[in-house]
Amino acid sequence: MDFSLRRAARAAGTTHKVLLYHFDNAEDLLRQAMFRLRERRIDNAMAAATPGSGRPTLAARIRAVWPILKDDASGLRVIDQAIGLVMYDPERYADLGHEAAEQYLPALLSLCPPDWAERRKFEVAQMILAVFRGFLMDWRASGETSRIEAGLEALVRALEREEAADR
Repeated sequence: MDFSLRRAARAAGTTHKVLLYHFDNAEDLLRQAMFRLRERRIDNAMAAATPGSGRPTLAARIRAVWPILKDDASGLRVIDQAIGLVMYDPERYADLGHEAAEQYLPALLSLCPPDWAERRKFEVAQMILAVFRGFLMDWRASGETSRIEAGLEALVRALEREEAADR
C-alpha cells in the first residue's frame, strides 16, 4: 500500500504535473486533503451538536454528533485509506493520525461543560475520540451496526454519569 501523486492524479483525472503545481509532494497533497475532509466533517458534526434552545448535556451532544461522523460520506474512503497508510507505514504516515487528533480535540473539548476543569475536559474528550475511532474502524471493517449502537449507548450512559457527578 502506498500513496503517490501519479495514483492520485489518475483518480482525479489529471496529471501528476498538475498536482505538483499545487502541492509540494504526495504527502503534502494527502495531508491537505485529509485536513479539509476532517474540517468539513467537524463542521457538520458541530452543527448537529449546536442546541436549538437550552443547554444540552454532553451526552446528548455526543449522541447527535455520532450519526454525522458515521454517515458523512464526504471523503470516508480517503479517510479509510489514510488510516490504512498510518497502520501500514507508521514511520512515514504517523503524522496523519496525530494531526487528526489535534483537529478533532478542540471540537470535542468545546462540547464539554464549561465549568469542568481543563484536565477533566481533556480526559473526557480523549476518551470520546478514542471510542469514536474504534467505532468507525469497527463499522468500516464489519458493517455491523448493532454492536456500535450498543457501545454508543454505553458511552452516553458513562457521560451522563460523569455529568451527574457535578450535581
